[in-house]
Amino acid sequence: MAKELAKQYDPKDVEDRIYKFWLDGKYFHAEIHQDKKPYTIVIPPPNITGQLHMGHALDNTLQDILIRWRRMQGYDALWLPGTDHASIATEAKIVEAMKAEGITKEEIGRDKFLERAWKWREKYGGRIVEQLKKMGSSCDWDRERFTLDEGCSKAVKEVFVNLYNKGLIYRGERIINWCTHCMTSISDAEVEHEEKEGSFWHIRYPLADGSGYVELATTRPETMLGDTAIAVHPDDERYKDIVGKNVILPIVNKEIPVVADKYVEMDFGTGVVKITPAHDPNDFEVGVRHNLPVINVMTDDGHMNANAGKYEGMTAAECRKAIVKELEEGGYLIKIEPIKHNVGSCYRCHTVVEPRISKQWFVKMEPLAKPAIDIVRNGTVKFVPERFDKIYFNWMENIKDWCISRQLWWGHRIPAWYCDDCGEIVVSKEEPTVCPKCGGKLRQDPDTLDTWFSSALWPFSTLGWPEKTPELEHFYPTSTLVTGYDIIFFWVARMIFSACEHTGKQPFDTVFIHGIVRDSLGRKMSKSLGNGIDPLEVIDKYGADALRFTLATGNSPGNDMRFMNEKVEASRNFANKLWNAARFILMNTDGTETEPKLPDELSLEDKWVLSLFNRLTVDITENLEKFELGIAVQKLYDFIWDVFCDWYIELAKIRLQQGGAAREQAKSVLIYVMSNTLKLLHPFMPFITEEIWQTLPHSGETIMTSEWCKYDESLNFAAEEAEMERIMAAVKAVRNRRAEMNVPPSKKAKLYIETQYKDTFEASAVIMQKLASASEVEVGDSFHIEGAVSIVTSDAKIFIPMGELVDFEAERKRLHKELENVQKQLAQVNGKLSNPGFLAKAPEAVVNAQKETAAKLNDKIAMLNESLSKLK
Repeated sequence: MAKELAKQYDPKDVEDRIYKFWLDGKYFHAEIHQDKKPYTIVIPPPNITGQLHMGHALDNTLQDILIRWRRMQGYDALWLPGTDHASIATEAKIVEAMKAEGITKEEIGRDKFLERAWKWREKYGGRIVEQLKKMGSSCDWDRERFTLDEGCSKAVKEVFVNLYNKGLIYRGERIINWCTHCMTSISDAEVEHEEKEGSFWHIRYPLADGSGYVELATTRPETMLGDTAIAVHPDDERYKDIVGKNVILPIVNKEIPVVADKYVEMDFGTGVVKITPAHDPNDFEVGVRHNLPVINVMTDDGHMNANAGKYEGMTAAECRKAIVKELEEGGYLIKIEPIKHNVGSCYRCHTVVEPRISKQWFVKMEPLAKPAIDIVRNGTVKFVPERFDKIYFNWMENIKDWCISRQLWWGHRIPAWYCDDCGEIVVSKEEPTVCPKCGGKLRQDPDTLDTWFSSALWPFSTLGWPEKTPELEHFYPTSTLVTGYDIIFFWVARMIFSACEHTGKQPFDTVFIHGIVRDSLGRKMSKSLGNGIDPLEVIDKYGADALRFTLATGNSPGNDMRFMNEKVEASRNFANKLWNAARFILMNTDGTETEPKLPDELSLEDKWVLSLFNRLTVDITENLEKFELGIAVQKLYDFIWDVFCDWYIELAKIRLQQGGAAREQAKSVLIYVMSNTLKLLHPFMPFITEEIWQTLPHSGETIMTSEWCKYDESLNFAAEEAEMERIMAAVKAVRNRRAEMNVPPSKKAKLYIETQYKDTFEASAVIMQKLASASEVEVGDSFHIEGAVSIVTSDAKIFIPMGELVDFEAERKRLHKELENVQKQLAQVNGKLSNPGFLAKAPEAVVNAQKETAAKLNDKIAMLNESLSKLK
């Protein structure tokens, strides 16, 4: 490690070297110590298809801050990393690559496809891990996991079989969300709803007995090819006479029944709805109640199938256009009404989702949801901020059965086998050889499980469950989950109910929710807007610490933040300020110091800075306990920049220049405050703090494992703080007045200080001389000095003889010259305002602007004349 600091801080020279030092020293690795309290975070596993974006950067910065802090507090701190196999996204990448080669996955078969998938993972899967390391993430990389690794696969099979044996996993035909692009089912949580422009097509359905027709409206005319009934409300007097009759399905020209069902809203539209059980979840339930046929009219890729007759092969959009034209030509179309309605789309590819009947595997959610609701309601699991538990409760209390099967090859294959000879279904953790019922041949279900099924087990499967491992015993339940509000449904809720069911414990104590990183205009970063910012580019330009500090600054739980380059530049400037302060301290050490230690004698300014630092340790710790990371980092910034650099170092220079015992005293306090402040800053800016800490006197191998600062009652100097604040207020007031009068710091002047705190100001005369440009200081009860500038603070009245500040003759000449210049400007403006032509032709706004200018110039002339009168 470096023993001296370069003239300028260069993150490129420091960060990779420091990170290697941490890795080589195994400082991220968590061992089990029974005498230590564990603190565990499991990383939200990024997809192996992913590249580091600002969301990852924020999420991992917050986690790293918490884990580094707890590690320094002496916890067995484990940050368990890993990646997600991401079924849909990864398979799509591989299929796309194969398409470029001119082959499909069906042509090469499942085994060959999976070989390609694993090779792809080996090549690209570790990319985001290396990118996380560039952020300074102190994960226990020795324990890195993958959602498709052997241990996670074992846990997945255990859970599936257990839930199946309890009747909580079942296979059945139900309406599911189908993505025609990804060619798989997706769960309700994976559907994004967005308001879009659409239409209501009002269609006439003739009664089969020729007695008239009924009118109904639909947003999807193409699905009428799968209609098997129309429905009315049983209490609707308008339609009582037609219940039980048949209507003619337009175009198809077949009879379908009129059924009565309470699902229909009498006061919505005409009170009549078409029933298409294969393509609408509500219609499916109506169909079950009335034993209606289920006719699917679409293929997996969104085209019309053989049940669509002459429309077979058309896309849904083409079919809709053709049907509307035919309805119009046949006299069935009454009107088209424009509407706005919510349309569901796949959250991965944004293709409009197709509700369709399909035989899939489902998890029965109601029995699993209740304990997961209770564990949050009773406070065992807390959301930060608390308001997000309402979103959680709303989701869990209205949850539907979870469709967990996916028509993909990359993922956890469903551990279910079918016997075609006798129809037996075998669900097993181990692969069966023959049918246990008839001895026949078995074939495994081709589908894989929803990626979130394995992710839901992440907090305990990664620690060895279902085995009772030492890691599971010590580190589980985990402590804090850090995640964005956008995956409460996808992941957080599923982890909670899975943990309750399979471990009997909560998966974590706290869910720390953060917002998203938006651009400088407040827009969500996206490829379509082209406003995404690559964190690696920011790191390359400013350093990881500057990026981390920026992401932490202003961070408030649950709230979005705006990313601006100006903020990163400010963070870099802060790093430079810290670096320069450290270099100043090092230049005043002689290498004999062994560790930070306070001297027996402390000056007023020493006690002031130590008292403020002592309180800072309490504040930062409390802020971190409450997940107020943004507040904590702002307090650190203010202390380091304002208190330590701008005030204490300047104060310390006085004694450093004096030499002897005073110098040693100041030097010791500088080292003590800097070393311990670095500890408080370390979780936020790990690289620069380690580099500086290694050059200062210290004990231990790394700042990472140094002891977190604690409140020290012996450093509580409230009275001295108040004394120092009086001196500082006087210094600031004198500086401000001199600045107003344009007096350079080099021009010294005597200060007369009238105050009841005579001892304080007399003892601090040297401070006033060095920091307030005083030639000498006289303190007394009362002064009357002719021609003096008076400055008032809450604790003192300060007089400065004007003659010592200003060269009267030179100042008079300067003021006369400025007065002449202003008077010329005023004459020009008044010339315009007295010109009738200008007043008649110029716009009112221009005339008013000239009048305002004249008023300001008159005010300035009055001020200059007043200043001149004071110099007589």
